[in-house]
Amino acid sequence: MSFSNLQLIDPLLKAIEEQQYHVPTEVQKQTIPAILEQRDVIVSAQTGTGKTAAFALPLLQLLFKNQDAPKGAKTIKALVVSPTRELALQIGNNFKAYARHTNLRTTVIFGGISDKPQIDVLTKGVDILVATPGRLIDLQKQDIVNLENVEILVIDEADLMLDMGFIDDVKTIEQSCPNNKQTLLFSATIPFKVEQLANTILKNPKRIEVANTSLAAKTINQVLYYVPKRNKMELCLHLLRNEIKGSILIFRRTKFGVDKLEKTLTKNGYNVETLHGDKSQTDRQTALKKFKNNMVNILIATDVAARGIDIDDLDAVINFDLPNISETYVHRIGRTGRAGNSGMAYSMCSADEKAYVKTIQQLIQKEIPVEENHPYPLDPQAKAIVHKSKQTGSKHKKGRKSKASKKKKRRWY
Repeated sequence: MSFSNLQLIDPLLKAIEEQQYHVPTEVQKQTIPAILEQRDVIVSAQTGTGKTAAFALPLLQLLFKNQDAPKGAKTIKALVVSPTRELALQIGNNFKAYARHTNLRTTVIFGGISDKPQIDVLTKGVDILVATPGRLIDLQKQDIVNLENVEILVIDEADLMLDMGFIDDVKTIEQSCPNNKQTLLFSATIPFKVEQLANTILKNPKRIEVANTSLAAKTINQVLYYVPKRNKMELCLHLLRNEIKGSILIFRRTKFGVDKLEKTLTKNGYNVETLHGDKSQTDRQTALKKFKNNMVNILIATDVAARGIDIDDLDAVINFDLPNISETYVHRIGRTGRAGNSGMAYSMCSADEKAYVKTIQQLIQKEIPVEENHPYPLDPQAKAIVHKSKQTGSKHKKGRKSKASKKKKRRWY
């Protein structure tokens, strides 16, 4: 199937060709026709499956064909709500690329920077607004943004949006738009709270779940290292020196962990950049630009900060800390092995993370190959001794408590 089979108009087909898109992805095949039929949709598909084009292309076509409004200042006809600044910018760039042969205008607004340039653009008028919730509501309160003419509302990365505590903001934004709008909800996963939101704001939606969304791409080679937690830093350095080369994205669970790893790698002569929630917007954009332009080859990030990263030629992902949510593992490693390229995913597992491996392997329906030939192995026998010692100590404590209790009873009587 080609994009022309999806009944897209010539200006969009020309832009798609210039983007060097050749064959629509599965999520695009299923979603584009449903949106063109002006159906509400709820779409579940993992990172890297082409979700942005799946809603951007039909949205642009619907707006392009319905330009019956009298000439004058443009009003916001489509609103895309995104949880992070990086993701909003990425979506905005894609819209501009797809719309280059139309007269539809897109702008992006987000917090962390002065709102004056954004207000200037909005005052001139735009057709499509991509926004993070906080800045959008702030500009609504200032009467800068008016959502009364919105025809299409897109909520992207809904699971992350709700995890970040934006549920009330999303509901406020949705209620600010007309009741007869078309609503499109996209999410990597559909947990219960996303399902609840969908039931509240969608009207008779078409549900689209791309097959095998929980499976890792076949182009990604995965390897697992069991290692004591205290030796993870040394193992990471060992792998970077001897095994892992090229463009590398390292995931840590916390901002503190990101900063700690950055200091260690910098001391050992590596040029690295970092992404996490405490970084300013300027610093985050600078870090991402340096990484994309190969000025540094290592980027360390938390999951939330990395959700907006779009890099086609990523050689490897390192899970320094294994995620406790299985789907997060799939999203992380899905950032390599894209566009038919091969990629590597390295995961370091300490004793307290073994349970995470089990649930991850259940989700991806395969065992991750274990590399035992490395300098910092996790000794199963030592772990068993420690575990037994803890249990024995616990029994001793109980025994002492029991004797003391009996003694007290004897004195009482």
